Amino acid sequence: MCAMIEKTLSIIKPDAVAKGVIGQIVATFEGNGLKIAAMKMVYLSKREAEGFYAVHRERPFFGSLTDFMSSGPAVVMVLCGENAIARNRELMGATNPAEADDGTLRKRFASNIEQNAVHGSDAPETARTEIAYFFPELEIVNG
Repeated sequence: MCAMIEKTLSIIKPDAVAKGVIGQIVATFEGNGLKIAAMKMVYLSKREAEGFYAVHRERPFFGSLTDFMSSGPAVVMVLCGENAIARNRELMGATNPAEADDGTLRKRFASNIEQNAVHGSDAPETARTEIAYFFPELEIVNG
């Protein structure tokens, strides 16, 4: 399924989980050729959110981002497929939903630039690090 194909991390953020749109988001991924190799619901502590977003520690939005990401459950998943990283980012749309293309996940489900429904890795190295943050190799279906 995913052994030799590109993998990326995707997160359905707490705002989208609260809106009850998990199924619609997953269906969008699957309908666009991405397969789910691992998936689980998590409720990040503030410390866990800070660890995941450590790369943004010096940014002005770090505190509000980690508060938001620890405000409710989120769904983390490993997506795989040809050009999975680029495809996922295209499906997500621009970070600011006001600038996102029609039909993208953020245009459809995000509230604002901070509560923007989904996260996706931006590069292969980032994807490896982010996937490892949430999933031990045994939890990822590669067959």
